[in-house]
Amino acid sequence: MPMICRAVDGRSCWKLTGEIDHHRARALTEELEQEIDLCLPGALELDFSGVTFMDSSGIALVLRAGRRMAELGGTLRLTHVPKQAARVLKMAGIHQRVEIVE
Repeated sequence: MPMICRAVDGRSCWKLTGEIDHHRARALTEELEQEIDLCLPGALELDFSGVTFMDSSGIALVLRAGRRMAELGGTLRLTHVPKQAARVLKMAGIHQRVEIVE
């Protein structure tokens, strides 16, 4: 699953595409964590506009990214979240921990 990153003024924005399922989530999470550690952004935005499907593996990805950003004193925001992914995140209570913009 390709991820496109752009960094502006201490904010990193990652555009996720394709499916976030158990087959791809581990590699995606590792790549994202490496980039966070390299860039050390003050804010991280995950753009879900290209995501076609997400299961509970996507929840783990968001939680790990959020935990890492909190360790750095930064913030995490999810944008352009499709309805299916938003339902998965809301059922898990992620919307109480992370800002989600559908």
